[in-house]
Amino acid sequence: MAVTSLSTRGQIVIPKWIRETLKLKSGAKFFIDLDGDRIILRPVKEDLAAELYGKYRGVNLLGDLLREHREELSRYGNSKR
Repeated sequence: MAVTSLSTRGQIVIPKWIRETLKLKSGAKFFIDLDGDRIILRPVKEDLAAELYGKYRGVNLLGDLLREHREELSRYGNSKR
């Protein structure tokens, strides 16, 4: 368990090992809740579309699928063409 402090502006520092473990970046958003005397912070998951945007740039997924299909047809016969 780590100890941190509250600044005069109401800010706290999340320890580096926690930020790295949860892959938190500057500007990350959190849900905040109270459970008795406990403060609960849960990172807001990024939009999946935004997270994947550009990840497969330059990859021809449809072309790869067609190539695999043609290879299977030639390997197992193409009697059902």
